[in-house]
Amino acid sequence: MIPADQILLTGGSGLLGSTLQKLAPAMYAPTHAEFDLTDSRAMGDWLDSHTVTTIIHGAAFTSPPKIDEDPARALEVNIIGTARLVELAARRDLRLVYISTDYVFKGDRGNYGEDDELLPQNKYAWSKLGGECAARLYDNSLIIRTSFCEPVFPYPKAFVDQYTPRDSVEIIAPLILELARRDDVTGVVHAGTERKSVQELAQKLGRPEVGDLRRDEVSFAVPADTSFNLAKLHQILDKESS
Repeated sequence: MIPADQILLTGGSGLLGSTLQKLAPAMYAPTHAEFDLTDSRAMGDWLDSHTVTTIIHGAAFTSPPKIDEDPARALEVNIIGTARLVELAARRDLRLVYISTDYVFKGDRGNYGEDDELLPQNKYAWSKLGGECAARLYDNSLIIRTSFCEPVFPYPKAFVDQYTPRDSVEIIAPLILELARRDDVTGVVHAGTERKSVQELAQKLGRPEVGDLRRDEVSFAVPADTSFNLAKLHQILDKESS
């Protein structure tokens, strides 16, 4: 099990990053100014001045509608920035854990396994798949596809026609940390919970009055069903507990 004080976390100020830090406060979580994905030299200098063995790469530009407006930023951060980080990790023989998304799937059937066909339906998902491609070129990497939200659902409406593996960050973050600290786990693993509509998720997370929303009512493409087959995750966790 990798000690927390040997882990570098990118994206520490985000929802996932702040939750991971509460679970493992000894991990390094430099600010954007200290560890800028657009500056390879600065990132390399930081890595060379700290003792880390593992990078959890959670930093990303994640808003689908904003990425439709500014795809160049997604290219710079989610694809090129990830490729820079993979290269730096490979040169130093560091374990790289890349946080990806369920949106890399077409979403026409759900119950997706780790080896199923990938076909993103919006530019956000394409940018995250670009990051996956970089991570796949490095053998000492783990891609965690996941989906999470605030502990209390934050929106007044929720999709009734989208099905998801998403859950509260308080449920998902411990799964991610467990996988990230296991240096024997590489490749791709799905981290989520049972299939449910986003509206069912909202009701589960404290919003019984949440209104109806449909996928054709928003400006960006939303896949219908990106639920996960979680057999591999359960196998890893069961092995750890046995």
